[in-house]
This record gives sequence, structure tokens and C-alpha cells, in this order.
Amino acid sequence: MELNKKYFIVLMIFVIGCFICACGKEDNNASESLVEDTKESAYIEKTKVVEKEAAAQWAKGYDLPVDEQEVKEAENDCITMMELIFDIYGGADKGTASNVTLSDEIVFEMQKKLAETKYSIITLITYSNMENYENVDKFLTECKKGERGSVVVYEIHSDGGIGRMKFIFDGTDMYVVSAGSVWNKNGKSGMSYLSYTRIKEWKYTDKGWFCYELCVPEPPEVSEIVDGSYLIRVKPMTEEQREMSERCVQGLGYQGQNLLCSNWNAENMSELDYNGMFEYLYGMKYGEKFNSEDYPNGIPREEFESLIMEYLPITAEQIREYAAFDEENQTYLWERLGCFNYAPTFFGTSLPEVVNIKENEDGTVTLTVDAVCDMVICDDAVITHELTVKFADDGSLQYLGNEILNDGIIHIPDYQYRIRE
Repeated sequence: MELNKKYFIVLMIFVIGCFICACGKEDNNASESLVEDTKESAYIEKTKVVEKEAAAQWAKGYDLPVDEQEVKEAENDCITMMELIFDIYGGADKGTASNVTLSDEIVFEMQKKLAETKYSIITLITYSNMENYENVDKFLTECKKGERGSVVVYEIHSDGGIGRMKFIFDGTDMYVVSAGSVWNKNGKSGMSYLSYTRIKEWKYTDKGWFCYELCVPEPPEVSEIVDGSYLIRVKPMTEEQREMSERCVQGLGYQGQNLLCSNWNAENMSELDYNGMFEYLYGMKYGEKFNSEDYPNGIPREEFESLIMEYLPITAEQIREYAAFDEENQTYLWERLGCFNYAPTFFGTSLPEVVNIKENEDGTVTLTVDAVCDMVICDDAVITHELTVKFADDGSLQYLGNEILNDGIIHIPDYQYRIRE
């Protein structure tokens, strides 16, 4: 009996021990499970935050993550292209300045060399054409039809470096992977930037300009407006169009004087800004920038009137009547273009481009000119105007009149005269 009692006590102790152990193990499992659940919840929450941030950045369209394959492709392509122009860059005259600026001739030589790869190649030189433009023309034409595709364009910079732009169209949106490569002090090339951006808007004009606007930071994220507008000439100009653009309109432009952005002719010349145009005509005639320090008391009458009459069908008496003239000192007033006499406009930065040339029976020539603006408004023809000129046997020219077509003058800012007496 006593033995059975002891056996029972031992058995109870064993059962209770097992129960306690079981309860302890269950508590440990519950605790571990709670920790795992907490970690998993934290991971899920962190993942949601990351995904939300990524979605927000993707919606913004800039600083997008670049696929590793795209990175390698861009880097390898840039290395290959830089190697092709290494000899040209190495043998070029780079001057003594810290910032290298190559001549137009060297840049064009580089363009011809890279064009051998059959890729599309552009430069930043005014009025220059795209080599192998057919690639981009085909790509953009197909994009307008909704067809997917991609094309690579290389841009040669004045310092001898290159930019690489890979445009990708997915059937709905267009993106660009932009990369750049530069030369270092040791004569070796290296990547300078790499980005992936969605294009907010784009168009391919009948005249052959690829106009697009990148997604960029906007207020209140940034305090100043970031301009993401770009224009790339795809279809080439003719040699005659380029020659006339360089000879007749490049030196004038649309700011500081109003020869190209007002309506006038030989019978109606009172509204031209003669005091403003002098420095531009001076640059065209002498091939150098007008130095106002040489004229501290104004521009002598004879010099001013002689230059104006060379380029316009006007008399000295008319110039004195229309321009700001100091009768006492017999000089014409001149002021540097600045914040007190000029409010910057996007239109003012436009580049005049001759798109048509018509020879008239009276020996004059009428040039059809488009104002191409690559800032903000991104337009390959802000205004179109007809400029009538006459060329002399000695190669000189005279402007006879300008007419802005299609009421375009009402769509541009009112001209601000530099000097008003």
C-alpha cells in the first residue's frame, strides 16, 4: 500500500512536470511566433513604403531607376564611340584655357567619323544637320502610328565629349536614357552622367523637328522653373538655306532690335529701333563684337548713319528723325541691353531659320524665315515672316522690308525699345 502511494506520488510529479514543460514550450512558441509576426509586419510595411515611394517617383517621371542592362549598354557604347574619335581629339588644338572648346571644323570631323557607325549623329553647331537622320525619321514616323521601338542619337559637344540619347517608345509613352562621356586630364574617357526620364509631351513636325519636353521637378519641389524642353533637327536643311540663314538672319535674331519681328518696308521705317540695331549690324559688317567702351559719349553721327544706310534704304535725315540723337554732341545714344531696358522673353531667344528662298523679277530676294524656339514653348515656327533683301555684286546686302505672316505679330510680346527719348 505504501509502495503504491509512493508510485502514485512519483507519477503525479511526472505528469505535472510534463504539463509544465508543455505549457512552457507553448509559451515559447507563442513568443517566437509573435516575434516572427512582428518582423513580417514590419517587412511588409517597409515594402509598402518603398513601393509607394517608387510609384510616386515613377509618376513624376524623372530620376527613374535604370535597368542594369541599359547601364552596361550605355557605358559600352560611349566607350566605343569615344575611342573612335580619340585620334581626332588628341591631335586637335585645344588652346590654353582650362575649358576646352574645339573648332567647328574639328567637331564636324568627329561627326563624320562617328557617322561611319550608321548611328544618328548631331552637333550643337547652329544650323548643322543630323548625320544618318533616316534612323530617327523612321522611328518617329512609326511612333506617330503607335508602333513600339527605340533609336539612339549621339551628340558631339564642343569640348570633344559626347552625349548618348536612347529614345524608347512603348506604344503609349516615350522615355529617354541619357548618358554622357568626357575626356579627363589623362586623355582617357569616363562617364559623366546617366539618367532615365519619361517624356511628358513630344511631336515630330512636318518640317522635320523633333520637339519634346522631359518630366522635370516642379514647384513646390523646386523654387524655380526647370525647363525640360528640347528641339532636335532631324530632316536636313539645304546648303542654300543654311548659307542664307548664316548670311542674312543669324547675326540679327529677335532681341535687342526689331528688324525681323516687326512689319516694315521702304515707305514705313519709323518704328525700327535704330539705336538697338547698330551693334548687330556692326557685328555683321566687321565680324567682331561691338565694343561700347570705344564710344563713351555716344556713337559719332557719320559712323552711325553710314552703317545704317549701308544695310537699309534710308537717308541720314530720316535716321536723325527716327533714332535717339544728341543734337548738341552730334552723336547717337547707345545703351547696353539689360534689366532696365529689356524684359527677357522666350521668343527673344528664338533662332531665325530660312526655310524658303524666292528670287523676284526686280532682282530682289524674298526669304521665308521661321523663328525656332527651343525654350519652354518648344516651337519650330513661333512666327513665320518674309524678309526681302537685295544683294550687290560686291557681296554686300541691304534689307528692304519684313512682313510677319498669318497675324503672327499678335502672338509675340510687344517690342521693347532700348532707348526712348
